[in-house]
Amino acid sequence: MSRPYARITGTGHAVPAFAMQNSDFASLGIDTSDAWIRERTGIRQRYIARNGETCVSLAADASRQAMAEAGVTAADIDLIVFGTCSPDKLLPAAGVELQAQLGASKASAFDLNAACTSFVYGLSVGEGFIASGAAKTVLVIGAEKLSGIINWKDRNTCVLFGDGAGAAVLQPTTDQRGIIARFMRSDGNLAKLLYRPKGGSAEPVTPEIIAEGSHLVAMAGRETFKHAVYSMNEALDVALADAGLTGNDIDLLIPHQANLRIIEATAKHGDIPMDKVYVNVDRYGNTSAASVPIALDECMRSGRILPGMTVMMVAFGAGFTWSSAIHRF
Repeated sequence: MSRPYARITGTGHAVPAFAMQNSDFASLGIDTSDAWIRERTGIRQRYIARNGETCVSLAADASRQAMAEAGVTAADIDLIVFGTCSPDKLLPAAGVELQAQLGASKASAFDLNAACTSFVYGLSVGEGFIASGAAKTVLVIGAEKLSGIINWKDRNTCVLFGDGAGAAVLQPTTDQRGIIARFMRSDGNLAKLLYRPKGGSAEPVTPEIIAEGSHLVAMAGRETFKHAVYSMNEALDVALADAGLTGNDIDLLIPHQANLRIIEATAKHGDIPMDKVYVNVDRYGNTSAASVPIALDECMRSGRILPGMTVMMVAFGAGFTWSSAIHRF
């Protein structure tokens, strides 16, 4: 008997109520403009959590949508893989808090932190559990409240990021649909190009650390851009080769939504025309782990993804980490 494939049977996403426009940064004293941000990133707005909106609450909203779409209840969930780099707490895991909110009493749950790559990593983890028979229904989430860990005085980072959550339900199938190829890679030697320098257990938060802002996200933008393009290209190439496909076989590319120029460079490398590439970075900014699942859900609900289509997801994040997955719907 052949091993089962892991198929996405339901998706969902949620974002905060407040949409912050590029023009709003002027009120914060940030030396930037709508034109400056759009030219360099393609972003015109992003959603920012307020009024009790949290990483877990957004994840719960997205998860309930995905479960309803898949026709499953909390009692059916065997495993929750919660991808995030901005959990509400460092202890316990956000996945365990989500499990309690959903009432998924029989599910095991844990967090996966591969930054922006977390959801695509999570698909590979969920696929492995299903292929081994250890789980039949897996809930994979990518959720972030990045507004709580960025430096709102740093123009190079604060204009980029937004909050949100996306979720997908994975279930087994034997008809050769679902995840047909996947790729995961990392390089910790480059960690200091995009990281939070202090505030962990090695250097716990102190008044001095808070004053200098070294517990917040710091990024070397040009170097990160260069490695993002190279790494997403590799993730695209390897997954295509593993599946025995070329860019011409991909009906839709859903890339991590960090920067429009990175997206365009990845599509060009794969010889995938932009009309086959989904872009929503202009409306959401970089939502890190939530980026790919938000885009995936929009594609599912708008009819952009139809049965029989071959869809590639590819992402790059701090660590550095990069990953891809090809799913046949």
